[in-house]
Amino acid sequence: MQGQNQQQAYDRGITIFSPDGRLYQVEYAREAVKRGTASIGVRTSDGVVLVVDKRIRSPLMERDSVEKIHKADDHIGVASAGHVADARQLIDFARRRTQVNQLRYGEPVGVETLTKEVTDYIQQYTQVGGARPFGVALIVAGVADGEPRLYETDPSGTPYEWKALAVGADRDDTREYLEENYSDELDLEGGVQLAMEALASVNDDELAPEGIGVATIDVESEAFSELTDEEKRSHLSEFGLLAADGDEETEE
Repeated sequence: MQGQNQQQAYDRGITIFSPDGRLYQVEYAREAVKRGTASIGVRTSDGVVLVVDKRIRSPLMERDSVEKIHKADDHIGVASAGHVADARQLIDFARRRTQVNQLRYGEPVGVETLTKEVTDYIQQYTQVGGARPFGVALIVAGVADGEPRLYETDPSGTPYEWKALAVGADRDDTREYLEENYSDELDLEGGVQLAMEALASVNDDELAPEGIGVATIDVESEAFSELTDEEKRSHLSEFGLLAADGDEETEE
C-alpha cells in the first residue's frame, strides 16, 4: 500500500521526479498530443509546408471554426496537435513575442529564436506546482534570411529541428512514410505532395479538400499563405488522393 501511495505522489506531482527520473505529468501530456488529429511539416529547398487533418466530429459544426494552422507572423506558420485550448494560448504567446521583437529590434523574429522562446515558456509549466504541462505539440515553420526552418515543440519544453515530421495521431506510421520518401531535392510542390501523401497513407489513401488544411512559406516571398479549398482539390486530384465524395464527414 505504501508503494502505491508513493507511486500516486509521483503520478500527481508535476514537480516530483519518480525514482527512475521521470515526470509522469509530462509523459501524460505527450499522450494527450497523440489523441489529437495529425499535423505534418516538410522542409524543402524552396520553403516549408504544413498539412493538417481537420476532421470534425459533427456535420453541424462549422469547418472554419476548426483551427489547426495559425499565422504567427508574416513569415512564420504554426500547426498544432493536442488540446486546442492549450495551442491557442501558445499561439497567442508566440504572436506577442513576434510583435515585441519587431518593436524592439525593428526586424522580424528568427524562426529558431521564436521556437526557443515558446519552449522556454512551455518548460516553466513543468517546474511550477499547481499547474499542468501544455497538452499540445506545435510545428513551427518559417523562412528567415532566405533559409527555411522547421521545428517541433514538445510538452517538456524541448525544441527539435526537422527536415520533415509529424505530430498527433498515427505519428509513428506517418513518420515512417516521411522517412522512406523524403528527399533533400524536394521543391515546394514536391513538399506539398509528400505531406499530403503522408497524411493520406493513414487515411485510406484519400483526402477531402475540406477535411485538411495546407499552408506554405516560400523562400522567395518569405510569406505565409494558406491554400483555398479549390487549390487543395486541384492538388489532391493531381496527386491521385482526392476522395470520391469530397463532402464526406469522418469522426475525429
